[in-house]
Amino acid sequence: MTRRGLLLAGAGATVVIGAPGEAGEGDPVRHRPSRVGTWAAASTAVPAKKILTLAGETVRQVVHTSIGGDLPRVTLANTFGAEPVRIGAATIGVRAGAGRSCDTVPGTLRPLTFDGAPDTLLAPGGVLVSDPCDLLVEAGADLVISLYLPGEARPGTVSPRAKQSNLIVGGDATATDTPGRGRRTSRYLWLSGVSVRAGRDAAAVVALGDSITCGTKTTDSANHRWPDLLAGRLRAGHRPRGLLNAGLSGNRLLFGYEDRTGRAHPKASIGPAALRRFGRDVLGQPGVRYVVTLIGVNDLGNNPRLTAAQLIAGHRELIAKARVNGLRVYGGTLLPFAGAARRYDNPANEAKRQELNHWIRTAGQYDAVIDFDAAVRDLKDPRRMQPRYDSGDGLHPNDLGTAALAAAVPLELFETWQA
Repeated sequence: MTRRGLLLAGAGATVVIGAPGEAGEGDPVRHRPSRVGTWAAASTAVPAKKILTLAGETVRQVVHTSIGGDLPRVTLANTFGAEPVRIGAATIGVRAGAGRSCDTVPGTLRPLTFDGAPDTLLAPGGVLVSDPCDLLVEAGADLVISLYLPGEARPGTVSPRAKQSNLIVGGDATATDTPGRGRRTSRYLWLSGVSVRAGRDAAAVVALGDSITCGTKTTDSANHRWPDLLAGRLRAGHRPRGLLNAGLSGNRLLFGYEDRTGRAHPKASIGPAALRRFGRDVLGQPGVRYVVTLIGVNDLGNNPRLTAAQLIAGHRELIAKARVNGLRVYGGTLLPFAGAARRYDNPANEAKRQELNHWIRTAGQYDAVIDFDAAVRDLKDPRRMQPRYDSGDGLHPNDLGTAALAAAVPLELFETWQA
């Protein structure tokens, strides 16, 4: 006898809870053979002064999905960690509420297992992918992933600016819907991805960038990063695309840090150079078929000797990495930054930005161009953002600005993908 699913509402989305492998003949689950990333975060090492210590505690982390599907799997990474991490229990469930809530909708919690075991050891430098679990998730749902750490653990691999308030509570709180109060963290700890089984024509888009892509100046716990807003447009346009945010605050195209935590540079949170992390943060994503780049402004702001020709060469290398792996690659123009700190806002950097943007627009190297610059620049002074889009620092867009970036992306670039 086929077991019916239970329809539940949570965080503004509908989630169906059912059992894998029990779909009826007409059930669309039978036609979902592709595994696609629905959420991701890029990871870095942790400078010594910012290392947390957890002991006998549970970290509950909220993720905002993009594409829907069933049988979710969770990826944990200790890429930059120098110590093993014992995970005593783990669960995934549908979030109840919004904002800072880390509660779950009753009846939606499911245990996560690793090779069939409820506990596991995440080795230094290691990556673990959970077994699929019996949860069907509609696009745009918020999920809570809980990890119980029975012993002492120091997160050595984090996404340093989650733009989401996550919760750390005492004891094993993996199986409770309302964990109560605890201490807060604005990072993702060890958590690097969630994938689902989706339709045959589903595919993932990776947004490769810096603080503008990770949403540094957007409202916390509101999912106003431009990739989140683009994912909403794709859902509204009935395009089955996972949108994976590979933005890192401070990240550069040509230079970065790959230290392990414990001996990490004080600026290690900017992560490896985009060229270096491309294999892990783009090619390593399930179902990736497209990549959108918005990268290079921090190279200008931190290396006055850098030339536009060197940045262009770096973009050519990104394009080559994408093409050789069969990806479509779309180039985003750099945003204006007049009014930002002097290390960004100077005549030499503006000339380099203009030269790079001209090349992106006219060289014909990218499969398509996304003119983020044109979407937010002030027509009266094209060197700066429109005041309504400026977060106040001249460099980062606010919520309205990220909405303008998302609106600038033609949905036609993500037409139906034939696997």
